[in-house]
Amino acid sequence: MKIKIKKINDHTRELGIDIPWTELESDFETSIRKFSKNVKMPGFRSGKIPRDRLLGQFQANIEAEFLDANFQKYYLMAVQQEKLVPVNKAEIKDVHFHMGEHLSFVAVFEVEPDVSLPRLKKNTLSVQRTTYLHDEQDIDDAIIQLRKANATMTTVESGAAEGDYLICTLQKLDESGLPIIGKKFEKQYLRVGKGSFTDDQKDKMVGLKPGESTRLRLPVNQDGEDADYELTVENVEREILPEVNEEFLKQIDPKLDSIESLRNDVVKKIEENFKERSKTAYDRDLSDALIDKANPSFAPSMVEHYLTNLVEDVKKQNNGEPLEEDKVREHYMPLAERNIKWYALRNKLIDHGDLKVSEQDLENEIQRLVDSTPASEKEIRKFYKKPSNLKRLEDGLMEKIILEYLEQFAKVKEVEVQTKDLRGQEHAH
Repeated sequence: MKIKIKKINDHTRELGIDIPWTELESDFETSIRKFSKNVKMPGFRSGKIPRDRLLGQFQANIEAEFLDANFQKYYLMAVQQEKLVPVNKAEIKDVHFHMGEHLSFVAVFEVEPDVSLPRLKKNTLSVQRTTYLHDEQDIDDAIIQLRKANATMTTVESGAAEGDYLICTLQKLDESGLPIIGKKFEKQYLRVGKGSFTDDQKDKMVGLKPGESTRLRLPVNQDGEDADYELTVENVEREILPEVNEEFLKQIDPKLDSIESLRNDVVKKIEENFKERSKTAYDRDLSDALIDKANPSFAPSMVEHYLTNLVEDVKKQNNGEPLEEDKVREHYMPLAERNIKWYALRNKLIDHGDLKVSEQDLENEIQRLVDSTPASEKEIRKFYKKPSNLKRLEDGLMEKIILEYLEQFAKVKEVEVQTKDLRGQEHAH
């Protein structure tokens, strides 16, 4: 087998493959025997047709079947011989073959490009680390959330007020206002106002009683497209928040003995949450800084494959509602390209730093998970007996190790952010 390799660009290879008849003859003979058994010719038993008669009438068919049956084998032999790993289906062209002659063809495909790391030294990567400064409002908001989590619901007959929940049926309507068959959604929970709807929609819902209906325009997917629905109320429920008293404290945590101890506990959780938020943003900043510095090339087909999987996930989340795939692909394209670049650099970093996840690291992580929920030890250990789950855990730990390794090359700018500024941004959105 003769192979000519042509590098079109970082990620595209063209292989000119030429296989002499001597290497094809045995496979071709197999194709003749197989064809002979499956063809009927008057005066001859199946498989007993003389070779010259068979070839005289069916040579072109046998050649086509031979190519169908063996093409992939020769292509794979060629890429293995050249130690190439295609990441997409090859485009095959310029095929030449006849019995007794060589087989030649050209295969064009993409490979994962060989990326190189920039020279990594101290202060190579500029990143930002944020410290969040919380205030009393955060504590009050968190306590309200605890009260909401322990709220009771009461049925209201006098009509819905802002903040109440409607248990209702939503019937989707077409442009002329007629119900669309198969688009009736029962037992839906909608909150009246409180940031959930525009003032116009809220006004239509305020005062509704069981059995009453109204017409609303609601978004149907993440592209923000709207559709008309008829809303029919089954029930109106109102949230009753518990008082912050001794009984409430015991409900939250038996160890709490005063409102002050509750506030201290809440402060601890707020600080943990903001610390986690800061760490997530810092880690992302660190990997993004390396991506920007290296700007590695990538195979477009890898991005396409990534996007196809993302679109499938969005479809599942969309519960069968129509989806403009092009818009979804466009929205996620930057993320897909970023993640493919990071995947390539990540593999280089593992080699560069000789980074490994040991069996002990895995066992320690599983033990940490067990310690945080001791009651579920058996289920946790059983879950990580499955190789695919253990692999995901290993990938997560490797990500941590890679980011810790990258930290030594970071120039960190420390920034303080008041949480009241964050709340202002959230309200603006």
